[in-house]
Amino acid sequence: MRCVIARFPFDLSKSEVLATMKDVDPEPVTGGEYVIIGRRNYPAKQVGAVITRQDRRDFTSGEVTRAMTRLGFTCRSAQEPAPQQALAPVENASALLGGPLPGPTTLEP
Repeated sequence: MRCVIARFPFDLSKSEVLATMKDVDPEPVTGGEYVIIGRRNYPAKQVGAVITRQDRRDFTSGEVTRAMTRLGFTCRSAQEPAPQQALAPVENASALLGGPLPGPTTLEP
């Protein structure tokens, strides 16, 4: 798929990105946007620098996340709250009603 990053066209495929990023250790996600590749979270700027071989100052993280989303990767913002863990039906009902979550309780004599 043809993607434009930093005003330069690139022909990228999902398999090429996976192969390129396979041996790259992810940098810490400290803020901004990140791309989930396999089971790893890579900062968008790191992905852009590796796949385009350009300086990180030449493109925005938005350009990279748009391209990676079009290729089928999941992109998120570090400021977004993490997805909530699924609750059991009883716990979900209790939370919706504003009551305490069911759990182990101790009865005092």
